[in-house]
Amino acid sequence: MTTELIELTVTNGIATLMLNRPDKRNAMSDDMRTEFIAALEHVSANKSIRALVLTGNGKGFCAGGDISGMERRMNAPAGEIAFNGWHRQQRVHHTQTLLHTMPKPTIAAVNGAASGLGADTALACDFIIANEWAHFSWSYIHRGIIPDGGGMYFLPRRVGLPKAKELIFTGRKVNVNEALAMGIVDRKTSAQTLVADAQAWAAELSKGSATALALGKTILDQTFEMSAQQVFAQGSQAQGICYTSTEHRDSVMAFLAKASATASKE
Repeated sequence: MTTELIELTVTNGIATLMLNRPDKRNAMSDDMRTEFIAALEHVSANKSIRALVLTGNGKGFCAGGDISGMERRMNAPAGEIAFNGWHRQQRVHHTQTLLHTMPKPTIAAVNGAASGLGADTALACDFIIANEWAHFSWSYIHRGIIPDGGGMYFLPRRVGLPKAKELIFTGRKVNVNEALAMGIVDRKTSAQTLVADAQAWAAELSKGSATALALGKTILDQTFEMSAQQVFAQGSQAQGICYTSTEHRDSVMAFLAKASATASKE
């Protein structure tokens, strides 16, 4: 699945989705967002795809929102600006939700700048691996706006509330080593092996039962907002589904067969 602004390839069950607007450091235009949504929906629905790696083409991961698009919105008739902005926000949030709730492991492979919406998009993934040139900034404040891609939700969960406020209030640049120390980045690697390392990690993460991975991720993503009893309640329902899965049955039967074969040799 390759379009003008998105490249999607699948190898051995691992999807690699590349933002493909290198001349603009992969800034997210409205057209790119449309193609991004279609690609995310395809990956989510395709059962043969077990994990997703998200990266950017060229020297940057994603430079954030498209400034020319911001100019067009400001030049709209005064009575339409607010509603146009609201409509755009619905599409932004839909995109980020598709990525965050993907029922399979997701890894952002950050190659260079992840700024504004780009930084939020990386955070919407389960894990972040970055090369030595990567840096992050929640630079919305420099445009007189607030993080709208999930940063106000995701960033405090990675670095704590005071540090998240500092990064968002200043919009300062965070290099890969500081990001690793703060917990924004999970792994650091070289530019030459970034995507390959991310793909290998994705394969490792997705070896287990697809059913258990999807249900476990769904519950884990809500645990900061739920009580222990609510987690137990959702967990018991999910476990009931796991009990009926092909993966669970095959695993148990294989274990029993191996145990029986070992016992017969003794």
